[in-house]
Amino acid sequence: MAPSRLASMAPLALGPRLRIWPPVVLAPMAGVTNYPYRKICCEFGAGLCVSEMVSSRGILDSHRGTWRLVHFGSEESPRSIQIFGNDARAMGEAARRLRDELGVDHIDVNFGCPVPKLTRKGMGAAALCDAVNSRRVVEAVVRASEPVPVTIKTRVGMDEDRITFLEAGRIAEESGCAWIALHGRTARQKYGGRARWDRICELKEAVSIPVLGNGDIFRAEDVPEKIDESGVDGVVIGRGCLGNPWLFRDLAALFAGDPVPPPPSRSEVVDVARRHFLLLREHFAGSPREAILRFRKLGCWYASGFGGAAEIRRQLQRIESAGDLEAIFEQWLAEPAPEG
Repeated sequence: MAPSRLASMAPLALGPRLRIWPPVVLAPMAGVTNYPYRKICCEFGAGLCVSEMVSSRGILDSHRGTWRLVHFGSEESPRSIQIFGNDARAMGEAARRLRDELGVDHIDVNFGCPVPKLTRKGMGAAALCDAVNSRRVVEAVVRASEPVPVTIKTRVGMDEDRITFLEAGRIAEESGCAWIALHGRTARQKYGGRARWDRICELKEAVSIPVLGNGDIFRAEDVPEKIDESGVDGVVIGRGCLGNPWLFRDLAALFAGDPVPPPPSRSEVVDVARRHFLLLREHFAGSPREAILRFRKLGCWYASGFGGAAEIRRQLQRIESAGDLEAIFEQWLAEPAPEG
């Protein structure tokens, strides 16, 4: 068997100053990739952790909810953020403010969100249906952000009749973006079906800038084959890491040439879930109930693999306090080990 490209891959260049290694990026996910989870994923080995996407208009209007999302830890580096919008002036000015007021190190442009709330307004994955305006947007962000590097994250297109990823690649390359990341599905598919890594390969062959692949990475062992078939320069991890930051540990091991570690023990899962909640509580110190509400969803992902997961999910949806959550953790630890 021929050796995998994995062994010869280089760090991702993010502008003249930053090198991302391993070339594994935590995807921006609304309600998930706030500072607590970015901190955890970074500690587990993610090369770059991107914030939740934020509205360029919300930044310019100083919308309190938007600025609450734009929070970095004092030690967090690099500071990476994703913005969305379809107005070139607003996107450029928002990028400038993020550079000057928050000292961000990297700005990603969202051309991939499939949520109808955005696509109906020509944003997210729908933005590229107007290629002329999309080019204006990207050029404005690159110009306003300088010297902060800019990247694009996109999808194959809105649907099979509106395929836009190759045009996105041309825009990214000609506008001076550091890389482009492609999720191998259309917006209409959302997360159904299988990601088309052959289309990611097609994009890689069409542009000279680095291409990152995204879609259906749930196990580290799947990555060498995806890299070999597509030729990508790195990968973006989304749903595969939900409740499973160990995926970054496993990928870091592969890129270092080491074997994939064994799965985490039950106590390790509980320890990380507990720490995630404590970080959320600290992050939302001004609104203690917010941490509880967030963990009602996040905890369900950590529960995968435990016996009686459906009942555990029901219990998590009803937690009202840290004490309720601790009782669930104790229940997880007390569960009889599966017979093998």
